[in-house]
Amino acid sequence: MTPGQRAEARIAELGITEPRDLDVDLIAMDAGMEVVYENLQGCEATLVGVGNKAIATVRRSTVRGRERFSVGHELGHWDMHRGRAFRCRVDDPDQNWASDTLLEKEADTYASHLLMPTSMFNPRVKALGTPGFREVEDLSEVFATSVLATCMRVADINTLPVILACYNARGVLRWRKAAADVPPRWWLRQQLDDDSFAYELLHNGKSHPSPGKQPAEVWFENMDADQYEMLECCMPSRAGEIMVLLYLGPKMLDARYDPHVGNRKFNQHGPRVARK
Repeated sequence: MTPGQRAEARIAELGITEPRDLDVDLIAMDAGMEVVYENLQGCEATLVGVGNKAIATVRRSTVRGRERFSVGHELGHWDMHRGRAFRCRVDDPDQNWASDTLLEKEADTYASHLLMPTSMFNPRVKALGTPGFREVEDLSEVFATSVLATCMRVADINTLPVILACYNARGVLRWRKAAADVPPRWWLRQQLDDDSFAYELLHNGKSHPSPGKQPAEVWFENMDADQYEMLECCMPSRAGEIMVLLYLGPKMLDARYDPHVGNRKFNQHGPRVARK
């Protein structure tokens, strides 16, 4: 089974059908993992196990969603990677300090599915249409998850043509996460464009939590981007950063291969994108 399937199988075995019953500490206890909360330094959580029992120590946080994700992450390690010890930084896609990135990604996927199971999460996303950050924040309250983890799950379920991205306080791209069916030919700008809502938020403090129309050229380097429209919304994140949700317009999903962006490699299946 995949990490997501393992997490959701555990939820199904417990007969949980509503988000309010996703008590991650009790789920962990049922799996033989005790959870304690401490003021950890240098990591978000640690895991030590002996036999069929384990103790996960989770860093205290004012954001309960962050704590819950840490518990789910450690339970993923306990369920899938038993026999190892871990010191993890979780809920932050570009700052995980563990030595084995693959194992950390598996634990992240496990936690995401444990806290936001497909049967409960997907119908709620579908009912929202094209959710902006207000709707995502409401969804995060329902599942008691952080806004970041909820946004990443929205991208992961691959039912919307969405890209989640983070720009730093200088307006430079830090990381991006796209739904699987977003065509890789769309090359996100490395620097915020002056006409983007995110630029206005960064420099003037004006938030745009609801999706608004934008020319695609504001967000993408492609030479033909001026022929398309898309939706953008943004919100402030920690340390002066900006988080954005970008929804591609329907015509953008059918756009042909663009040879003018990125490093391209070819094989018998045609072109694919390789990051610079």
